[in-house]
Amino acid sequence: MALFTPGKKVRNKKFDYLPRFYDPKKDERLKQRMRIKVSTKHRRSPLTLIIFLGLVALVAYMYLTLG
Repeated sequence: MALFTPGKKVRNKKFDYLPRFYDPKKDERLKQRMRIKVSTKHRRSPLTLIIFLGLVALVAYMYLTLG
């Protein structure tokens, strides 16, 4: 019952944050570096695909012969 008192009203907290120093050139360089990391992260070697397909084939073979 204490949560629903008619006298108190819950309000959002306000924050007054001002950055001390902002360098647009440095920010742009950081964004470019992040784009490079993201684009290189998703590249995988074909060996990973071959190993994955081999494991799937092995599991399918075991399932069909033992099941």
